[in-house]
Amino acid sequence: MEASFQITLQMVFTVLAGISAQVMAAYLKLPSIVLLLLLGILLGADGIGLLHPHLLGTGLEVIVSLATAIILFEGGLKLDVRELGRVSVSLQLLVTLGTLITLLGGSIAAHWLGEFPWNIAFLFASIVVVTGPTVVGPLLKQINVDRQVATLLEGEGVLIDPVGAILAYVVLDTILNGDADPLKAIMGLILRLGVGAMIGAVGGYLMSWVFKRASFLSFELKNLVVLAALWGLFSLAQMIRTESGVMTTVVAGAVFANSSVPEERLLRSFKNQLTILSVSVLFILLAADLSIASVLALGWGSLFTVLVLMFVVRPINILLCTWNSDLNWRQKLFLSWVAPRGIVSASVASLFGISLTQRGVNGGDAIKALVFLTIIMTVVCQGLTAGWIARWLEITSKDATGAVIVGCNPLSLLIARFFQERGEGVVMIDTDSEYFAQAEAQNLRVIANSALDAEVLEEAGIASMGTFLAMTNNGEVNFVLAQRASEEFSPPRVLAVFPRDPQAPNSANVKVNQAFVSDLAVKTWNEYLSNGRVKLGTTTLNEAEFSSQQEHIQEKIRSGVLVPLLLEREEHLQVMSVNQDWEVGDRIIYLLYDSRPNLLKLLSGASQSTALALEKLPEVEEVPIAKLSQLSATEVSGN
Repeated sequence: MEASFQITLQMVFTVLAGISAQVMAAYLKLPSIVLLLLLGILLGADGIGLLHPHLLGTGLEVIVSLATAIILFEGGLKLDVRELGRVSVSLQLLVTLGTLITLLGGSIAAHWLGEFPWNIAFLFASIVVVTGPTVVGPLLKQINVDRQVATLLEGEGVLIDPVGAILAYVVLDTILNGDADPLKAIMGLILRLGVGAMIGAVGGYLMSWVFKRASFLSFELKNLVVLAALWGLFSLAQMIRTESGVMTTVVAGAVFANSSVPEERLLRSFKNQLTILSVSVLFILLAADLSIASVLALGWGSLFTVLVLMFVVRPINILLCTWNSDLNWRQKLFLSWVAPRGIVSASVASLFGISLTQRGVNGGDAIKALVFLTIIMTVVCQGLTAGWIARWLEITSKDATGAVIVGCNPLSLLIARFFQERGEGVVMIDTDSEYFAQAEAQNLRVIANSALDAEVLEEAGIASMGTFLAMTNNGEVNFVLAQRASEEFSPPRVLAVFPRDPQAPNSANVKVNQAFVSDLAVKTWNEYLSNGRVKLGTTTLNEAEFSSQQEHIQEKIRSGVLVPLLLEREEHLQVMSVNQDWEVGDRIIYLLYDSRPNLLKLLSGASQSTALALEKLPEVEEVPIAKLSQLSATEVSGN
């Protein structure tokens, strides 16, 4: 068989295996890297022997370099400067102080427990200071952890990769050249970071400029122009200063993403597809090239080294780097647990193993085996348990509290009152100041601006809020606002008051729930509230009368006299949606139209100036006997 065809088969088998692992991971809802590692090892020399990456020769290094550039650029595209601003201090500490803590802690553990010489121990620690954005990103998307934690983990994963890769190269260069001058090593690290950042910043700006102004290019061609420019920038940085290219790709992606480029989402989609392909190919190839015998030969000391990294070094890292942050202990505990190593660690370890072997330095295979043991243990243990731990700690996005309400009117102020009474943060947004005084009297924060501006939503703190509710008098505007909030910020619960069939593009693809009831006349009910023509009621659904209670309430909703506002379930308060499924034990808070003349209400002691009191109303609590008899007869005939 010709050598060229053998290489072709190797690449075809690699791509087939990688995409198959991605498909299986999506079906089984598992982190894809787990299956990529297992399948790569299974197909490698220590498995069925189908894949032999060494046949690619120096081509393997080329594939690793170019694919890593794509992966880190896509990671840079995800860096949102506004979101990172909230955790900037903690993130800076994780990338600087955290790197130093992991470097020292990992090298001490590898030397004392793994019995590696100090030079190899430091090299190992420098490789595993990085976390894996290609592992962290899909993992966070799968478990939907709260936004602040997700931003910190994603930012750490992307920014620490170039720092760690360059640090590892500086350590390797020191080992190979026998130069142990720490000042020279630090200067080499800073120089590579600086060169890479400068080239990346200029390159990212030029790419965004071309993307904005080259209207004669089709969008497909623009994507390829960005890809070609990315690889060009990476190569330029590598020529000027070796290993500075990794910093270039991250900075270029971040600058491009924060330059307000039109149709950026489509570019991200294209780059995301390339990243999935790159990760699949790299992990399959690198795992197939791993010697299981070398991993087993490490012994118990290396296993304890990894455990110390996971259960001692990482918690110390998080404790010191988030000491003065506003993160609670649950968030810090989750951050201490989740630090999976990914493709950058695997790539650097594989390339360094080759370099050490070629230069006659012992430990090349051992350090690669130890890095892969770290990857396997962190990915499998943390990847498979992160979702359970997030739910146990109650830091998933669905557990987020508070609300951003667009539209400051009597109805929205009433809803805000209930959230506020439970100690949850509420922010009102409106351009009309008519009810601002009432909101301020309730100590509610009001932003007098348009919610169409993403910066206004950022100012309102939507990233950490559990609910977004748009309820102005204009239903079409409400839907557009909710749609944009869902696309831009993905709050756990997005609701809006809108017509039954909103005339908005892609309405079926956006998770916007219709609030309260279909076609709610916000203006009418606001007038009812202002004129004292409503009662505020609450009822709890019980098991004995569950069906009759539902039917009775739904009948009043259909007749237009009752609007369900809020649902309390398991001590969590949420805005009622049209398609809400009710359960036994649910507490429903509603408004009931009061048809009595104002004079009669005044004679009965009611006052328009009196705040609505929450009470059980006989009109809802007392189901008519005829209705109960009808329901009982229906149940009997059904049996």
